[in-house]
Amino acid sequence: MSEHVAIVEVGPRDGLQARKDPVATTARIGLVEHLRRAGARRIEVGSFVSPRAVPRMADTAEVMAATGSRGRDGDMVLVASERGLDQALENGARAIAVFTAASDAFAEKNIGRTVAESLARFRPLVAKARDAGVFVRGYVSTITDCPYSGRIAPHPVSEVSRALRDMGCGEISLGETLGKATPARIAAVVEAVARHVPLTELAAHFHDTYGMGIANVAEALRLGIRTVDAAAGGLGGCPFAPGASGNVATEDVLYLLQGEGYDCEISMEPLLDAVAFIERDMGIRPTSRVYKALRGG
Repeated sequence: MSEHVAIVEVGPRDGLQARKDPVATTARIGLVEHLRRAGARRIEVGSFVSPRAVPRMADTAEVMAATGSRGRDGDMVLVASERGLDQALENGARAIAVFTAASDAFAEKNIGRTVAESLARFRPLVAKARDAGVFVRGYVSTITDCPYSGRIAPHPVSEVSRALRDMGCGEISLGETLGKATPARIAAVVEAVARHVPLTELAAHFHDTYGMGIANVAEALRLGIRTVDAAAGGLGGCPFAPGASGNVATEDVLYLLQGEGYDCEISMEPLLDAVAFIERDMGIRPTSRVYKALRGG
């Protein structure tokens, strides 16, 4: 039997949070429904954060209610505070994510705290979530480059990852936020982190600004990571990372996985239908190569 690789579809949250134009609640609901039809089992459906800071996620409770996310183990929401966690629990979330960085400058710009301060804030939050039986993922952004302080060495990434695991995060997603890294730099980070966090608890989260997304995913797979974050159509971009483009496209990742003989629960044709929905109904032009090749987008 072929090895299984899990794709975490982050388009409905990470892919849409930085959009300048409003995104209709019906469109967000439609996207989640299309992704479910494609076979996506793990979907980041939204976040419970300040609507002033991230207005595109203000309707997450409505999206959860309409898409059957309440009580669904595979669906995840990002939270940034105890209030956000309480909202997630009230809306039946069974998995949450917390977010920090390997760079103080980025963490301060994004969440208003240093890395150490963010970790201190998240410890009781993670404990409360786990006491409620909720799975917790920890995001570490800027694993190779920070838009404010430049290159990031592997050591601080490994230290932050270890701290997140020690506080109770069951999965650590390593985020290459700027999309600048090449496979050799990804390998250095993964090897450093793997000294403290088992590969089975790591996820690869890469952006595609320089066209390196798929190459870096392939390297993560070679190193033993078996969970990959991706966004249908290449949705994404970070409001706190000037110049960064979208996430690596789910359909591009799926094409790689299928070609290399990995097993994945997502099916290509209904996934491309989801991308077509993004283009037609949401008015967002997909950036993925596979969609352009197979659907002429």
